[in-house]
Formats: sequence, C-alpha cells, structure tokens
Amino acid sequence: MATSSKAKKKTVRLASGRKRARQDVKLNAANTALRSRFRTAIKNVQKAVLSGDKAKATDLYKSAQSVIDSIADKGIFHKNKAARHKSRLSAKLKALSA
Repeated sequence: MATSSKAKKKTVRLASGRKRARQDVKLNAANTALRSRFRTAIKNVQKAVLSGDKAKATDLYKSAQSVIDSIADKGIFHKNKAARHKSRLSAKLKALSA
C-alpha cells in the first residue's frame, strides 16, 4: 500500500475536527516556509565560504544564526539540531580565516 503526500484525506464529521484540519493546513504551510528559510540561510553561508568571501560569509552567518534560533524556539527543529548546524557553520568560517 503506497501512500503519496497528496493522498485524499477523509472528511471529518465533528466540527472540532474540521477546525483542527483547517488549522493543520495553515500550520503546515507556516512550518514549511520556516524550514525553507532555514535551508536557504545555511546554503547561503556555505556558498559564501566556498567562494572564499570571509566578510560576506560572516555577515550571512550572523543572519543565519537568528533564523536557526527562531526555528529551534518554535519547536520545528530540536535545539540540539540547531546548535549542531550553527557549530558546523562556525567551524567552516573559522577554517576559512585560518
């Protein structure tokens, strides 16, 4: 039984369930957008590091830090995952300056 992400959902009978389903659509869209911002921020820092532009990479890292922290605060990612990503990015920055 293969299920796709676009699988047809059963309609909910209870009013509270229908409201929950409406809320889930909005929350899912918000979480998806935040996850996308997270990935983009990390990619931007990595590209700057690969190009060797230390000033740009440092600037992008500072903005990426706030994006990563906000996502961890909202509970979309675990705080340890956020810390791991920040640590790896800062290690790349440090290696760039060395």
